[in-house]
Amino acid sequence: MTLTRADSSGNADQELCRDEILTAHHGGKLNITPSVPLGGARDLSIAYSPGVAEVSRVIAADSKLTANYTWADRLVAVVSDGTAVLGLGDIGPRAALPVMEGKAALFKTFGGLNSIPLVLDTTDVDEIVQTLVRLRPSFGAVNLEDISAPRCFELERRLIEALDCPVMHDDQHGTAIVVLAALRGACAVQTRRLEPLKVVITGAGAAGVACAEILMAAGVADVTVLDSKGILVPGRAGMNPVKADLADRTNPRRLAGDVTEALAGADVFIGLSCATLPERLLATMAPEPMVFALSNPDPEVHPEVAARYAPIVATGRSDFPNQINNVLAFPGVFRGALDAGATRITERMKLAAADAIFAVASDDLAADRIVPSPFDPRVAATVASAVAQAAGE
Repeated sequence: MTLTRADSSGNADQELCRDEILTAHHGGKLNITPSVPLGGARDLSIAYSPGVAEVSRVIAADSKLTANYTWADRLVAVVSDGTAVLGLGDIGPRAALPVMEGKAALFKTFGGLNSIPLVLDTTDVDEIVQTLVRLRPSFGAVNLEDISAPRCFELERRLIEALDCPVMHDDQHGTAIVVLAALRGACAVQTRRLEPLKVVITGAGAAGVACAEILMAAGVADVTVLDSKGILVPGRAGMNPVKADLADRTNPRRLAGDVTEALAGADVFIGLSCATLPERLLATMAPEPMVFALSNPDPEVHPEVAARYAPIVATGRSDFPNQINNVLAFPGVFRGALDAGATRITERMKLAAADAIFAVASDDLAADRIVPSPFDPRVAATVASAVAQAAGE
């Protein structure tokens, strides 16, 4: 098996094999390095017994000093139950752990934040909430990852209510933030306004719902969402409560049917499902459409096919231009929230993050560069600053 590997500039032009991947992951991708010297007896006495007891006494007298003398307030817990891992589905917590380790590595590399993977051997929302509430003294924020819908919506909501620290499900909001930033970039390239766009989203799972929410919050009035049974429209059978609520607030023209009806005259296609999009339907979209085929590794429509109809095409892959990559968002979002001492990540903070990503891209916008490279060192710092400011406001 061969895969594509991105070089240091973010361009995917090399191939790697399964053996190379497994060798690189051998023993895991993380370790813990002490931040104090441990070169002799005095060092040991300061870092551990008896010296550490003085620190414990100080914190016992004033728990707010935990932030001064431990890493907890700046530590992100990367939490998964392994039920919706990448495109692999419900593969369980142990098989999810390599992904959570990778996420933790990205937090450190791009956001300068320590994080720790926590994979939980339960899918019960009550048990997950109780577990994280009990572990709260050990961390300062929670990044939920690869948790299946619709459970992920309830879990995030309940954790936000139960914990006095930032909580974000990255599969929802990280994707949504970068999609909004990319759409702003695409509009700037085409000298168009965001608000009048007719947007079609296929996939009503975690990412699809969050993308619809953030686009509407940004002012897009005409958003139509589809699941495997067709367009979400009030009264349609087979919708869970999340989809029914979304149906009430989207699809203002009250379209019904499948993607054929939805795409006719649409300006933007955002694919967040594994469904294949027939090429013929691209020809029915409005002039100069934008196609974001984000299913990974296999986009809903191949980018080369989409480019026959759309001047701007984005994917979730690193071997094509305009990669919609969550690493543009989550390190800076959590860094900004923690810098500001925020207890929640609000819609305003997410919008600020999208605007910040777009601002970085604005220096070098083009049809094949509507978002910055994940390796652009300005991204995380700019996002963190914008999020912290929004939190303060």
